[in-house]
Amino acid sequence: MTATAGLPAGARREPASDGGQGGPSADPRVAVVVITHQRRDEVMLALSRLLALPERPHVVVVDNGSTDGTAEAVAERFPAVELVASPENLGAIGRNVGIARLSTPYVAFCDDDTWWDPGSLRTAADVLDAHPRLAVVTARILVEPGAREDPIVPELRDSPVRGAEWLPGPALGSFLAGASVVRREAFLEVGGFCERLWLGGEEELMAGDLAAAGWELCYLPQLTVHHQASKARDSHRRRRDGIRNTLWTTWLRRPLRPALRRTLHLLGTLPRDRVTAQGLLAAVRGIPWVVRERRVLPAHAEARFAALDAVQRRSTARRYVS
Repeated sequence: MTATAGLPAGARREPASDGGQGGPSADPRVAVVVITHQRRDEVMLALSRLLALPERPHVVVVDNGSTDGTAEAVAERFPAVELVASPENLGAIGRNVGIARLSTPYVAFCDDDTWWDPGSLRTAADVLDAHPRLAVVTARILVEPGAREDPIVPELRDSPVRGAEWLPGPALGSFLAGASVVRREAFLEVGGFCERLWLGGEEELMAGDLAAAGWELCYLPQLTVHHQASKARDSHRRRRDGIRNTLWTTWLRRPLRPALRRTLHLLGTLPRDRVTAQGLLAAVRGIPWVVRERRVLPAHAEARFAALDAVQRRSTARRYVS
């Protein structure tokens, strides 16, 4: 797996400022990394909420090559935020870049259309402090407007994955980056998000590698993230890349029979259209890389994915539609 540890050529680094983020109520254990692209208004709102949190976290924003004035607006309105202005769209690798700027033991991820509840980051840090082999805690997700539970929440709450007995919540086989707090040590140990996957289901590969390295992941309902889905998104590209990444991850890490079963199920349920064809073609083009990088998970890590197979087949929250 390859991961970007620093900035691409031409990226601009803005100096950090405490800007009043410190203080007696600040929690120095946890920082926040936000990735954004072409969503100036959304990220402005997200940052205003993050900077109002009682934990007063240090915030790193990685702007993925926006041309709508996002970077300039962040620098002008939020001087306390550490801004990384990338000249290109790095996708999920922007999170790798953000984490590389930090030294806090824990890092919360936040998308530009999500925000954390007050107190959630402190609770996450407390739980991670108490469980040194816990790598990721994933929050309850409320869809806005209306604060309705996201359809994925029952799947997290009722996860069939069996983890360590000491876990403070249901064990998970994977996680949702924009609703999770990660242990920086564990994230760096497995190399961050895979550069080839770019964006879309990139968490699954990392989750498998974390499990293989002996780390645990869990759902923690005491944490809450709000999600108000932006309308500025390329849903066709997300579906195309999601199909490709699911197939790549499956064949990079799953044993032969489970990989075949998942592939056949996916092929039987995908819409029969041009977007699906593009995703499948992209997956096929990556076969040489997949063969070269294939490393089957050890039995204890594979068991987590195996436990999720039935849930994924009947899930209403994991559909490739656009």
